[in-house]
Amino acid sequence: MAVPKKKISKSRTGQRRSHDALKAVTYVENETTGEFTLPHHISPDGYYRGKQIIIPRQIDEEDETEAETL
Repeated sequence: MAVPKKKISKSRTGQRRSHDALKAVTYVENETTGEFTLPHHISPDGYYRGKQIIIPRQIDEEDETEAETL
C-alpha cells in the first residue's frame, strides 16, 4: 500500500483546499419586474436586461388537465 514518506504541511494542505470554499450566489434584480434572477439568465416572464426577449406561452386549462393525468 502506498504510504507518503513525509508529513504534508498545514500550508500545503490549505493550498490544496483553497478552491473548495463555497461561493455566495449572485443575484441580479430584473429592471421591469423587480424579481431577482441569476445573471445572464432570462427571467420567467421572458425579460432579459429590461427587454422582452421571449413571449411566455399561455397554458390552456385543457393542457393542464392532460399534464396532470400523465
